[in-house]
Amino acid sequence: MFIADFGGHFSAVRAKIAAIMKLHTTSTQQYQTVTGYEENWVEINAIQFTHSLLVMPEQAPVNWNVSAFSSLTTEHFSEIESLEPDVVILGTGNRQHFIHPQLIANLTARRIGVECMDNQAACRTYNILMAEGRKVALALILSA
Repeated sequence: MFIADFGGHFSAVRAKIAAIMKLHTTSTQQYQTVTGYEENWVEINAIQFTHSLLVMPEQAPVNWNVSAFSSLTTEHFSEIESLEPDVVILGTGNRQHFIHPQLIANLTARRIGVECMDNQAACRTYNILMAEGRKVALALILSA
């Protein structure tokens, strides 16, 4: 609602705006999709994982030998670089941590973006980007 002043007279005018959103169904069954997650596990296509892993839309998830955020090295990011993603979603555990730029310098030099977030946000973001057809890598750190 807004109020307009017409020669000293105020009149209330109500405007209704109809927002129409067209939704399309997308089939993601052929892709690696996050179908569930909790604090210490993630489910990819209904298969539960309790260890850190790398996930790409068109490849089976692979073990990522990372036990904690503090143990990340440039070699861990070289593994991701070999997958040739356009963007990396780094799930840093139950809390969001930010990666030191030196660790991802090779990815940055190749114009591969790295976004850091907690695991739950990372899973949701991965699913959205994957459904859009992006070549996204999900790198999740799961601690036992």
